Amino acid sequence: MPLQKAPLKQGISALMKDMMDRTDTSHDEFAERLSTLIETFVKSGTVIVATGIPVATAGGPTAQTGATTATGTGTIN
Repeated sequence: MPLQKAPLKQGISALMKDMMDRTDTSHDEFAERLSTLIETFVKSGTVIVATGIPVATAGGPTAQTGATTATGTGTIN
């Protein structure tokens, strides 16, 4: 799933409006709420890892286990 930019924009706009309407603002609350919006935005993406990462396997023909032997490169869509 691609990154969801529209909800992030709406969330930031709502946060700004809410903070501007207050008589007592809190920098800590603003930072906490903004960081939550950003975290949600980043987690809305799908990480796609390149194919062809080397794998070492062990075990019998019907019970293979394995792990990658090299690092992969991923992108967030």
